[in-house]
Amino acid sequence: MRMSQRVATVAALAGLTITLAAGAASAHVTANPSTAEPGSYSKVSFRVPNEQPDADTTKLEVDLPADHPIASVSVRPVPGWKIKVEKAKLATPLKTDGGELTEAVSKITWSGGKIAPGEFQEFDVSMGPLPTGVDRLMFKTAQTYSNGDVVNWNQDPGNGGQEPEHPAPTIHLVATASDAKDATARVSAANAPASSDDGTARLVGGLGLAVGIVGLAVGAYGLTRRRAS
Repeated sequence: MRMSQRVATVAALAGLTITLAAGAASAHVTANPSTAEPGSYSKVSFRVPNEQPDADTTKLEVDLPADHPIASVSVRPVPGWKIKVEKAKLATPLKTDGGELTEAVSKITWSGGKIAPGEFQEFDVSMGPLPTGVDRLMFKTAQTYSNGDVVNWNQDPGNGGQEPEHPAPTIHLVATASDAKDATARVSAANAPASSDDGTARLVGGLGLAVGIVGLAVGAYGLTRRRAS
């Protein structure tokens, strides 16, 4: 084999290895979209790929963060799957527009269906209002296969850098660009000095008021002269 052919073969095998490794690393349970606005209501889709070549995914368990409970949680039905929603008592009641909540959804379980090898399924949850004062929410998840294997997606993915082997599905809570722009504009408007246009408008208004007062004085003087004559 010629040297050029050997180099091409090695390069192709290396590229294939990198592609397969990247695919394996990215094939985990995720929360989509990965960002949401604090204080908002959001539909979160838990995307579950099947990573095993000879077994089906038969159950998914998603834990909602106990340290940041969410007042309203509702689940979209998935054909072929049974849904179980569990609640837990809160150490500190959660204040809402309708009063105080003493318990909140702590776990959602989908079971009875199957995700075949090479397939994925999305499980939708509507939740809100999302907490403020925190930059992310982690949803520790357990994926059960028909052969009895259980994969726990419960590791902290961190904020960049190398991703762990089994990262928990995570939503990053960030203010929208429009909100940030509006807040900046409000601060700037409050701190900005009066513009020259505003000064001109006040000057014109003051002159108009002075002219009006002079006119009233002249009219009153004329009326007094007529009565005197």
